[in-house]
Amino acid sequence: MANKGKLYLIPTPLGEGAVETLPQQVIEILHSLDVFIAERAKTARRFIKATSPVKPFSELTFYEITKHTPAAERQQFLADADMGRNIGLLSEAGCPGVADPGAIVVQTAHQRGIEVVPLVGPSSIILGLMASGLNGQHFCFHGYLPPKKPELQKELKFLEQRVFKHRQTQIFIETPYRNTGLIEAALQALSPDMLFCIAADLTLPSEYVRTLTIAQWRKTPLPDLHKRPAIFLIGK
Repeated sequence: MANKGKLYLIPTPLGEGAVETLPQQVIEILHSLDVFIAERAKTARRFIKATSPVKPFSELTFYEITKHTPAAERQQFLADADMGRNIGLLSEAGCPGVADPGAIVVQTAHQRGIEVVPLVGPSSIILGLMASGLNGQHFCFHGYLPPKKPELQKELKFLEQRVFKHRQTQIFIETPYRNTGLIEAALQALSPDMLFCIAADLTLPSEYVRTLTIAQWRKTPLPDLHKRPAIFLIGK
């Protein structure tokens, strides 16, 4: 019986034209593979094309994964690994399995005895935390907060209580076209002395990172973050 292949977790750039942020080892492993699992095959192909691949796309196989993909279908995605072929798992941006539906593929791989190999690459969560100056010893990532303003402000107050009670940095994201609304809600809901970090376009030429108190933000012109990927942090 053939040895099983491996599942490589391949990070992708956080924006267009940022392939240089990936280590050469990641590119070399990427080019050695011909089976990929991704949230969107179109995005995966565009990323691979930007790395100057050595294999034609006609030789590559892509499977699409979402949080709604049935378990039986996920099992089929990994069938090639049973035959000894290595597989690459790609995120839309950043690290697979982190705020990403690929986590269920990784879980399935463990259940089937397939070796999982995480590769080094950019994570907006970690980069934002590094650049914020907030507590990096104790933090929590929440993903998306409620979109409607009353619920959003209530959730922000709850996260603020966790900062005060546990000294825990709170990290969250928003759909890019709603960034401005989230920032405005934060400035209204949070205490004046709460530190609030805005980190946008991380690793890109247009990168923006700034941490101020809410009181200082209320006196500062806000950056234009419309349709720009951003991550937000509050803490002390």
